[in-house]
Amino acid sequence: MFDWDDLRFFATFAREGSLAAAARTLGVEHATVARRIASLEASLALKLVDRRGRVYELTADGLRVSEFAEQMSSASFALQRFAGGEHDRIEGEVVISSPPAFLATLIAPNIGRLRERYPGLKVRMVGSKSIASLARKETDVALLYARPEEAQVVAKHLADLPFSLYASERYLDNHTPADYQFIGYDQSMEHSVQQQWLRGHLDGRALVISSNDLRVQAQAAAGDGGLVLLPGFLAHEYRLKRAPACDTALSLPVWLAYHEDLRNAGKIRVVLDFLIECLASPDPM
Repeated sequence: MFDWDDLRFFATFAREGSLAAAARTLGVEHATVARRIASLEASLALKLVDRRGRVYELTADGLRVSEFAEQMSSASFALQRFAGGEHDRIEGEVVISSPPAFLATLIAPNIGRLRERYPGLKVRMVGSKSIASLARKETDVALLYARPEEAQVVAKHLADLPFSLYASERYLDNHTPADYQFIGYDQSMEHSVQQQWLRGHLDGRALVISSNDLRVQAQAAAGDGGLVLLPGFLAHEYRLKRAPACDTALSLPVWLAYHEDLRNAGKIRVVLDFLIECLASPDPM
């Protein structure tokens, strides 16, 4: 009989694609991951990886075992969701994953209202620019700019969020459109829809300030740093003005998603209703 924990380590390695990535996900040293894989191979009497120094590649047997491991991992997470969500008591932890700007501006300022209604509820808010896995229980509820593709995930289209170019009133008063400079994402977000739109509209002008955080970009614009592409609710928070001749630059869909196993969990239902309230009017301008 093999060690279930060995299988968990191997499944993480197969999913992440390298010892280093698996070690980061599991919070251990890469040598621990290697040792667990070797232990699983010995228990199953199968060669699961080809070893070339620290580079491990799945063998044909390793690929097949990784498929079994993912099925067992999914069943484990399903059991956790069932155990934590089959009753209607509004208590326990709910994890919300969302773009950081949503959390800071629309959700966190209203969270006290939710806690007053349901004092037994605990909320963990995770600001994430990537898509957290609902199937692997990395989050319970997710707000996303793209519809999730995971199986057994329920997704609701909440709204289309308009973005425009904004700057401080002082910056707009002291610059003409010909000498506008811009604030945008750094290289970590280069492939985002917002950054690609901005790159396409620079017309040879400079991207003078960059950050991976949209709120930092908004703060830089409030400090007269240039024009920034923002949703209206964030521009409103920092008292920014829409640039002349710039209405809606682009519009991104906002999706609310959760795993279907949690459909009838009372604590999930109240959090979903709360998030819908928070995003009912995301663009006050």
